[in-house]
Amino acid sequence: MRLGVLTGGGDCPGLNAVIRAVVRRSLSRGNEVIGVLEGWRGMVDGLFEPLGLREISGILPRGGTIIGTTRTNPYKTGAVDRVLENLSAQRLDALVAIGGEDTLGVAARLYREEQFPVVGVPKTIDNDLAATDYTFGFDTAVSIATEAIDRLHTTAESHNRVMVVEVMGRHTGWIAVMSGIAGGADVILIPEQPITVEDACAEIQRRHERGPDFSIVVVSEGYELTYASGERRLVGEEASARDQFGHVRLGGVGEALAREIEERTGYETRVTVLGHVQRGGTPTPRDRVLATRYGLKAADLAHERRFGRMAALHGDEIVDVSLDEATKELKTVPPEWYEVAKAFFG
Repeated sequence: MRLGVLTGGGDCPGLNAVIRAVVRRSLSRGNEVIGVLEGWRGMVDGLFEPLGLREISGILPRGGTIIGTTRTNPYKTGAVDRVLENLSAQRLDALVAIGGEDTLGVAARLYREEQFPVVGVPKTIDNDLAATDYTFGFDTAVSIATEAIDRLHTTAESHNRVMVVEVMGRHTGWIAVMSGIAGGADVILIPEQPITVEDACAEIQRRHERGPDFSIVVVSEGYELTYASGERRLVGEEASARDQFGHVRLGGVGEALAREIEERTGYETRVTVLGHVQRGGTPTPRDRVLATRYGLKAADLAHERRFGRMAALHGDEIVDVSLDEATKELKTVPPEWYEVAKAFFG
């Protein structure tokens, strides 16, 4: 077989571990592996390079992706025909697409409409893909956010401040909830459970009245500022600044929330935006192992020509699910998980 592999969407710790596993498994069977550069853009523009043992040597602990990534969507640019032409021109028998809801959404549609020979691997630090318990990259992002919260505790306590920590999470609050619980946050605000600004301030005031003169607030970038009046406001750039998947660039909710807290409570408030730090650097051991297992499973699915499937984690077992099932809806934080976090508010 001649097998292609691409990484699409945002970069993520563990991508290189998947690539390494796909290449190692495929080469052991006498198959060829071709790297598709820059995500789906590579399939549109014909950007390819062979991947062998030399190319994957030493990449297991590296962050990012050695084959590059973009948010290109061939359906939005009218370039599906070019994807099909390049599949044929490169004589690819199968393609492993590593990505989140957007990248795998393209893969699912190509398989459904064109019988495109593709298998998927679930990648996103947001952990919001359905049909899998965890995506690789999530554990690393949570570890980075938790370490930041731990460090902010000491400076918040020293200066009697409220510290607002803005973490990633466009539609879901998995990073905020998990890192907030692990880091002992006093209030956590996420898109799925939009408590009001007034309630958040009340929790902080109750805490300070009991004695502690500092608080840690964790907020997802996708949290809409929500008020008791019913007003809700998403903080981000103008709607015209969208990528090819239609996403508005988010950022700034931490600053807006910090201003609200300081004005309403009178407590000195500072904000830390973790941003792309959560995506960068070496993956945790858990993510390296999970990414490796996903890569091996994807190579097996491609070798067996079981297309339209995605590697997934159910419990501690690596299984396969349909791409349609994996991308039909986002996996949001359930109420019971948020209740765990709320038990420690204030």
